[in-house]
Amino acid sequence: MLRLPAAFSASTISRLALGNAVANGLIVVTGGAVRLTGSGLGCPTWPRCTTDSFVTTPELAGHGVIEFGNRLLTFVLAAVAIATVVAVWRSTRRDLRTLAILTFLGIPAQALLGGVTVLTGLNPWTVAAHFLVSAVLVALSTTLWLRSREPGVGQPLLRRPFVLLTWGIAAATAAVLALGTVVTGSGPHSGDVDENDVPTGDRMGFDPELVSQLHADVVFLLIGLTIAMLVALHATDSPARVRRAARDLLVVELAQGVVGYVQYFTDLPIALVLLHMLGAVLTTAFVARLVWSVNGPASDAPLEAREPKAAATR
Repeated sequence: MLRLPAAFSASTISRLALGNAVANGLIVVTGGAVRLTGSGLGCPTWPRCTTDSFVTTPELAGHGVIEFGNRLLTFVLAAVAIATVVAVWRSTRRDLRTLAILTFLGIPAQALLGGVTVLTGLNPWTVAAHFLVSAVLVALSTTLWLRSREPGVGQPLLRRPFVLLTWGIAAATAAVLALGTVVTGSGPHSGDVDENDVPTGDRMGFDPELVSQLHADVVFLLIGLTIAMLVALHATDSPARVRRAARDLLVVELAQGVVGYVQYFTDLPIALVLLHMLGAVLTTAFVARLVWSVNGPASDAPLEAREPKAAATR
């Protein structure tokens, strides 16, 4: 019988949390590959792949393999999330429990939403919701990993206007992601092998050029807010961890903006669209890092140095 350790070390929890964050980001990218290859209905039903089989069949060919492979990745993600919950629960890190539970609960919710997406023939609204829930899970799992590397959440490092600006950046990012799903739902790459035969009115029904321009406008707002944050942080000699978080976020935003413009003016080649989805994952993760950086650690003592004392007082 498998025996679990009485308590998991801080390094073990941190590694599991990192794996959880990477897996949540990876499943977004593989889901994008499913959509971009027209394999969204490679397994035409759910929870089975076909009415008679839980796994793909030779008749479904490559599209079935791609869609079924993405479904299998969900089990890997679930295993990592469960391991993270168990490790956190059997440690002294009570402050991490809520985040660990939320990242785990998001997986069955995503599975059910994915099933609805398949059963509704890739309805663009459920496809959009599927991606946005994944973005939330990326943010939560990234925050869980970052917090696992420090002994709890301490006091705010910035004055209230800076904190509000940080949340403004997070809100603008949410708007960018939401509008990005509308752009996708109003154009090609719906995910169905017969996507080119689907009338526009059967998707979201918006003018692709109009929503693309609106999406770009909000991206400019996001970049402007990030630049303002970075300039203000340097002007007030704010903590280095916050300045680094804002700087790195700006680099990711600019790279993502370049990819977005290139893909738009080159008629959305699959490779660039997939790269743009990866950029969305990274942007979400780096925004979560910025929000996390605003509060300092609860203690300056290294985590491993605190463990024996914590274990002795249990």
